[in-house]
Amino acid sequence: MFRKSTVFAFAAAALVAGPVLAQGLGHTFFMRGSIVGTDARGKVICLGKADGASEGQVLEVYRVAATTGPSKGVGANFRRDLVGHVRIDHIFNEHFAHASTVDGKPAPHDIVELKRD
Repeated sequence: MFRKSTVFAFAAAALVAGPVLAQGLGHTFFMRGSIVGTDARGKVICLGKADGASEGQVLEVYRVAATTGPSKGVGANFRRDLVGHVRIDHIFNEHFAHASTVDGKPAPHDIVELKRD
C-alpha cells in the first residue's frame, strides 16, 4: 500500500510535469528559446503561442561560448555573449515563430530571450 506522502509526491510531480508534457519534452528542454534555422520568411525561432510570444516583441540573441583557462567549478566554464536582436514577425503555431534581424549576426543555435528594458 502507498503512503499518503508518496501519493502526494506523485500528484505534485504530475501537476508540474503536465505543462511540460503538453508542450513536448524536446520543445521544453532542448529547443525552446533557440534559433532553429531559416526559411524563406526569415529566421525560425522556437518560441510560440504556448510560450506567450507575441508579434513585434524584440528578443536579445546570445551565443554560448566556452571560456579558456582553468575551470572554477565542476565542468567547463561558459559565457553568454550578446550577438544581436531579432523581432518576432509571425507566430505560426504553438511552438515556432518567424523573426527578422534587428541588429547583429544571429545564427542557428543561438539563444533568444525577451529584451529587458
